[in-house]
Formats: sequence, C-alpha cells, structure tokens
Amino acid sequence: MGRIRGFALAGAAVVALAVAGCGSSGTGGGGTIIRGTTDQPVGYDPAGVYDLPSWDALVNLYETVLWIPPGGTKPEPDIAKSCGFTNPTTYKCTLRSGDVFSDGTALTSKDVKFSFDRNIKIANPQGASSLLVNVKSIAAPDPQTVIFHLKKPDATMPFLLTVLSFAIVPADGPNAFPANKLEPSDQVVGSGHYKLASYQPGQQTVFVKNPKYSGPQPAKNQRAIVQYFKTPASLKLALQQGNVDIAYRNLSATDYKSLRSNSAIKIIGGKGIEIRYIAFNENLQPGATTAQKLAIRQAVAYTINRQAIAKNVYNGTVTPLYSMVPPLLQYHTQPYKSIYGATPNVKAAKQVLQKAGVKTPVPLELWYTPSHYGASSADEYAEIKHELDGSGLFNTTLKSSEWAQYDQAALTDKYPTFQFGWFPDYPDADDYTAPFYATTSFLNDHYSNPKIDKLLAAEKATTNTQKRTKDFAQIQTLAAKDAVTVPVWYGGQVAAIRDNIQGVEKTFDPAFLFRFWTISKSS
Repeated sequence: MGRIRGFALAGAAVVALAVAGCGSSGTGGGGTIIRGTTDQPVGYDPAGVYDLPSWDALVNLYETVLWIPPGGTKPEPDIAKSCGFTNPTTYKCTLRSGDVFSDGTALTSKDVKFSFDRNIKIANPQGASSLLVNVKSIAAPDPQTVIFHLKKPDATMPFLLTVLSFAIVPADGPNAFPANKLEPSDQVVGSGHYKLASYQPGQQTVFVKNPKYSGPQPAKNQRAIVQYFKTPASLKLALQQGNVDIAYRNLSATDYKSLRSNSAIKIIGGKGIEIRYIAFNENLQPGATTAQKLAIRQAVAYTINRQAIAKNVYNGTVTPLYSMVPPLLQYHTQPYKSIYGATPNVKAAKQVLQKAGVKTPVPLELWYTPSHYGASSADEYAEIKHELDGSGLFNTTLKSSEWAQYDQAALTDKYPTFQFGWFPDYPDADDYTAPFYATTSFLNDHYSNPKIDKLLAAEKATTNTQKRTKDFAQIQTLAAKDAVTVPVWYGGQVAAIRDNIQGVEKTFDPAFLFRFWTISKSS
C-alpha cells in the first residue's frame, strides 16, 4: 500500500466451499464471520505484497513492531513494549516479553531484524521494500531489543513500523520463512489474531482464531472467511441470500441504495482516506512548451465538476476533494478550492489557456481502468469527459485497459493523462504528498519542483507540529499551482452487513484495514 494504488480484482467465480458447514454460529463467542468481496489478494508473505486485499489478510495474521489500533491515528506498541529515537538517526524498540508465533516459536528481536533484512534483500517488485531506502542497518543486540539505524533523520519512522509489508515473520522454528525468497501463501505463519487455515486463490481464505495470540485485543469470533466474487452482482445476491455476512468492496452506489430497503441488511459507513485523482505525464501530455503544459493542467483543474461526479456517479457516497491530502489527516488544506474554486470556472480556464497561447479545443487522451477501482470508473470518466468537452476547451478521447496492463503502462511513459487512486500506507500527510510530488515519485511523471523536494525533506526530518504544519501547507499550495495531479474525490469505508453482525464499524477508520477481530455475530 505505501504505494497502495488499489487492489486486484478476483478473476474466478466464487466457490461456496465450506460455507454450508461453517456459515452460522460456529463454536464459542462470535462464531464464524464470512466476508464477501470482489477484491483478491496478491499473496500472504509480507515481503511480496503492497496491495489492500493482501494487507486486509496480513493485519489479521501478523503483528508489526508498532500498529495503528482500531479507531486510532497514531502508532502504538504492538510487539514492541516501547519505541523511541535515541538520536535523530537511531530508533530503538524494546519488545514485550513472552510473544510467540502461532506454532509456539518465540518471537524475538532476531525475527524483527530478519523480517526487515529479508524484505530489503528480496526486493520483490510487488512488495514495499522501496519504503526502507532510508534504513542503513538493523541491530538486535539482545532478544528484546532492536535498533534501526537510519541514513538521515525521518520523523515518519514510527509510522513506517506499522506498515503491514513489514509484518514480523519467523526466522527460526519449524515454519521459518526463507531468507532470500517468498514463502508460499498457503504456508505462512504469523503471531496475529488468527492462523491461516486455508487459502484457495480466486475462491476463499479461511482464518481460525490463534490461541497463542497475546496482544491487547483478542478476537471476538472463532473463525473468519473471505470469499471472492467475480462481480458485484453475485456478491450482492450472496448477501441477500444470507451466504455471506458482510459485503465489503466493491458493491456500487446503486447496489447500496437498493439494499437499504432490505430489513435484514444494514448499510454502515466509517471514516476513510481513499482518494481518486487524475495524473499527468509531463513528457506526454499536450502542450508545446512547459508553460502550455502547465496551462492545460490548470485548465483541467478549473473545469472538472467534483460535485457532479460525487452526486451523479456515486450517489453522494464520496466527497469532493481539493487536496491530495484528505480532510481526515492532520495538515490538510484545500488549495485546489482556493486557487481554482469549489465549482467549475470555465472562464478562468479559457483565460489561462489563451494567456499561454494554447489553441482550443485541446486534444486530451485520458485513460482509466474499468474494474480495478470499482464498477463506477467508466461512469466517472464519462462524466469527466462530458465536463471537459462541454466547456468547449477540450476534445477528450477516453481510453481504458485492465489493471494488469494499465498499472505498468501508466508508470512507464505510455499514458499522457490517467486515473489513479490511493489508499494509506499510514495515516500521515507525508504518505499523501511525497509519493506524488517528490522528484523520485512512483508516478514517473517527470515532474520536479526543487522547492517541494526541500520541503518534503524538512517535514520528514522533524516532529515539530508547527513546523510540519507550515511545510505541508506550502507543499500543498505549490503542488496545486503546478497541478501535476488533480484530486477528484475521497471516500470512507462502506459495507452492507446482515443484521446479526456487530463491530464492523470499529474497524472503519483512517488506517483503512479490515480487522476481523473486532466483529461478532449473534444467533
């Protein structure tokens, strides 16, 4: 997720394995909880994943050094007892005693060092090892102490230790992970709330409560199942028929609206910081000069109608966004509203194009992916095309491709203007600015602003709230003026649940993780 741009769509029809036998009360408190989704994970070895569906499993199977607890926004101890900087480039953690993996193997600082070292060594392209570029070395001087030596100061280090791609895996014991390759997903072992009972790609994942879990929040159920559906329609039907308890990701806004009339189903929502935005590749976008390219991006920012998208496409389930940093995060400002206005301003868009000598209508090739970000993407980009072309300033050609091609093509100079989304690696404004605006941005959009690079380094190097407030305000304003990305909307988490399910709302928070252990089921 650090670069969590989204999730993989399940490609096979769900097979109702084990549902009839374990879909009701189960044994013990909370019984068996069944979640249906159209998302499908990449895998369950932390070193090989960087996607939301995989993280939704990892948060239930593993522990991290620090974590964001349900409802929280700041890092707190998980396997650690305490953590802190001993100097600006040294971060020391003392682990709690007695922690074990689900197979009974002791969890010590050796496992922490091993987990981070193998992540860096494997450097899997689908993993998140790139986030560890500032880690110089890791020491484990005794079983309860781990020390992270950094190349330069980084105030986001506590957040980095909550990232699920850096969950702790065993270095020793009967289920030790290999040091230089990934562990098969159906064989992983962690120390979290659950053990992995089975994993059948495209069909289901089954978790069972881990009796050896010693953390602060024991699971409220005995077993959890994730079932993968090919389409939102089949997911909706399974919920209506009672074959799943929870439908979470990716029913459409229309589906949620129709389900509200079903007395056996509740629609619940919670806080979230999922965003959608338009990105420009400066080397490929239209415009003969740098000034013209800037004017075209600014004209798009002036012209799109966020309110119409939220209302007409998403039935009000998302909210217009005026910064890449969503409102639930500290340091959020709204520079796109103050610079370009809350509503479309075609007159201002026309003026900025004329001033730069841009001939209209501007031919704009705009790409989106039809299923990766949900079934409404096609409608969203049809609405955006309508707005841009309706202004008389653009002649938009919509193009699309499925995620397997889209992700690589967009980031390797194939698409001039394209749709992307973002989910949090950790709930801090740094995670919603540096990935997009640094010269080394994963977007590979050829954008560089030395002032922003300097400010990003400054905010990362301090814990001073006043200083970070000032830095992030400048970053957001400078980036909005350059408009290399145009934020469109942000949304929270929404689920449809059977009326005997409790606790889903407790996992809906800015960390954007589905924690099964908060959920229970009544008879």
